[in-house]
Amino acid sequence: MQFLDVKTDYAFKKVFGSVESKDKLISFLNAIVYEDCIYKIKDLTIVDPYNIPMLKGMKDTYVDVKALLDNDTTVIIEMQVLNHSGFEKRVLYNAAKNYSIQLNKSEDYHLLNPVIALTIVDFTMFEENNNVINRFKLLEKNSFINYSDDIELIFVELPKFNKTEDELQDIKDQWLYFIKNAGSLEYIPQNLDTTIKKALDIVNEANLSKEELEAQHKRKEFISIQKLALMKATQDGIDLGIEKGIEKGIEQGIEQGIEKGILKVAQNAIAQGLDNQTIAKITNLDIETIQKLR
Repeated sequence: MQFLDVKTDYAFKKVFGSVESKDKLISFLNAIVYEDCIYKIKDLTIVDPYNIPMLKGMKDTYVDVKALLDNDTTVIIEMQVLNHSGFEKRVLYNAAKNYSIQLNKSEDYHLLNPVIALTIVDFTMFEENNNVINRFKLLEKNSFINYSDDIELIFVELPKFNKTEDELQDIKDQWLYFIKNAGSLEYIPQNLDTTIKKALDIVNEANLSKEELEAQHKRKEFISIQKLALMKATQDGIDLGIEKGIEKGIEQGIEQGIEKGILKVAQNAIAQGLDNQTIAKITNLDIETIQKLR
């Protein structure tokens, strides 16, 4: 068996954002977002469900799914494979935009409903900790008083999740394992929840058409090229930095050599009994420096 890489457009949206995705998305969000909550999602509506088999271009390295939950909370689920400048601001902007567009001009603010931005990334964002999942909301800086839960940012860092199939403890682990490893699996693990097994059936290459597989192949190729381009740009930056550093080191060495030479001339002049004014004219040193040398 071979399965699609769920970190790419077609597979991710087919599992979580298509017309057949509701039960998978409910299970996933209950496991990740509402893991420790008494409240659990019973129903949701996928906004603009993705049901087109082919991709419309390849200008982005991320894909998102939007759902309206049964408690009127909006959840934006995004899969991001490459880090880039301004990424964190874009996540915050999208959450704030989805929060603000709920109201028409004449409507009251109390009608606003919460927005959760759930972002899954295939790179490390927060080096400060080893948490696979980090959650952010509005708090008072010193005493951590909660201001509002209306906007919440949740980040899932896949590189930090390293559990093997035998180490999976709950459905949250199973979903993270599925997203990170589906593309490299050769069989459906028997210890997975039934809903996740259904998700694997959806991305089983045996169940896809030739056109769908070609679309997925092109998408993976595009992302691979983007990763290589990013790696090259990073290496070019490092090489340029080293080159500039060497140049700067040479310049500093020359400057330091000249400075030491001038000081040596001044010391010889002092030894020969020349006065400060004469030495200043010869070396361009100030009188105070010459006096210190004496």
